[in-house]
Amino acid sequence: MLENYFPILVFLVIGTVIGAMLIGLGLALGKLMGHDRPDSEKLSPYECGFEAFEDARMKFDVRYYLVAILFIIFDLEIAFLFPWAVALGDIGMAGFWAMMIFLGVLVIGFIYEWRKGALDWE
Repeated sequence: MLENYFPILVFLVIGTVIGAMLIGLGLALGKLMGHDRPDSEKLSPYECGFEAFEDARMKFDVRYYLVAILFIIFDLEIAFLFPWAVALGDIGMAGFWAMMIFLGVLVIGFIYEWRKGALDWE
């Protein structure tokens, strides 16, 4: 029974060895090429191309998070269109109308968010 797990063990060992070798090679080349010489520019905080002017623990406006969450939600829902489009020939009209209902709910949700002002960036 344990011999069935041997290919998994070999895969894990080879993956670990290759990963460790690539990390070691990257570190060695970094030191060899001089990329590991920190200066004031490399050590300075970088945020959106300008120096930070407030405390790093300041509160962000909730609209920033709202737009980010809405983007993720709509982006993930749109990802369902790709397998649907590939399988459209096999699922027939029932699958087509099920996706139209899904898209209708998605559009209604988008219109609701738009009307509520969740997408306004002011």
